[in-house]
Amino acid sequence: MNLKITGLHFDVTEAIRNYVTEKVERSVRHHDGVISVTVTLSVEKVQNKAAAQVHLAGKDIHIEAVEADMYAAIDVLVDKVDRALVQHKEKNQHR
Repeated sequence: MNLKITGLHFDVTEAIRNYVTEKVERSVRHHDGVISVTVTLSVEKVQNKAAAQVHLAGKDIHIEAVEADMYAAIDVLVDKVDRALVQHKEKNQHR
């Protein structure tokens, strides 16, 4: 799995990079078909936004989370990614 972390109007520190890497790797364990994940972190006035583009075998999933704190936005984003991957895996198993 390839992981790319970028920041828009935001400098991605080593601590945030490690936090995102740890959370995303833990979440991606649910699905074997993950090819790459691109995480974009941005700051817009008082809102911190985290967005993820997950490239699966045969499908792309785009997920966003907006919170007041960057770490909270990352946590919400990872929870949404986790639910989406489990849902996609269950959907494919039923076929």
